[in-house]
Amino acid sequence: MILKWLFDRIVAFLGLAVLWPVLVIVAILVKVKMPGGPAFFVQKRVGKGGKLFKCHKFRTMTVKHNGSTVSVAGDSRITPLGAKLRHWKLDELPGLWDVLIGNMSFVGPRPDVPGYADKLVGDDRDVLKLRPGITGPATLKYRLEDEMISEYVAKKQKDGDTRPMQEIAVEYNDNVIYPDKVRLNCYYYRHYSFIKDIQMIFCTVLGKNMKYAGETI
Repeated sequence: MILKWLFDRIVAFLGLAVLWPVLVIVAILVKVKMPGGPAFFVQKRVGKGGKLFKCHKFRTMTVKHNGSTVSVAGDSRITPLGAKLRHWKLDELPGLWDVLIGNMSFVGPRPDVPGYADKLVGDDRDVLKLRPGITGPATLKYRLEDEMISEYVAKKQKDGDTRPMQEIAVEYNDNVIYPDKVRLNCYYYRHYSFIKDIQMIFCTVLGKNMKYAGETI
């Protein structure tokens, strides 16, 4: 994967060199529209080999929230500006730094918080042989993950489920979405293609779908 390594470093450097004005503007907007907290959200995530690293994003949530790692569309923790940043994936721009220094790649599994990827067993641990990515097959398939979880929560509540929204959301994520992400990411590792990497990057930027692993993502 030498080509992938070179591509990541060169494009991340060029991206930061070209997009730094956008990063500055977004950082200022976050500080102005979401006062009382930092512009950047920095959190320890599980990286290659199960090692923890600091992942950088623009902050999209209020400073004080319950800390759940699963969010849904319309989540009260997400600010109006944060929702826009998430929709256009602008909150991911600081990840270019993580790619440049080698903690992440442009394409790979999303970096999970401790308690998920680091607890994989058996062949599923192939996911940990990869650097986490800004985008990837699972990211493309679940680009509207918040909305999907929100629809599931609404259906459960309509059917009489009285549990808190976050509890229902975590159940759906842990039992349905996350296992499917692991399946896709393992397929990515075992059938790696640099050409597919480029295709996934373009599909992410343009909001398009593509055929992968026998399905449309």
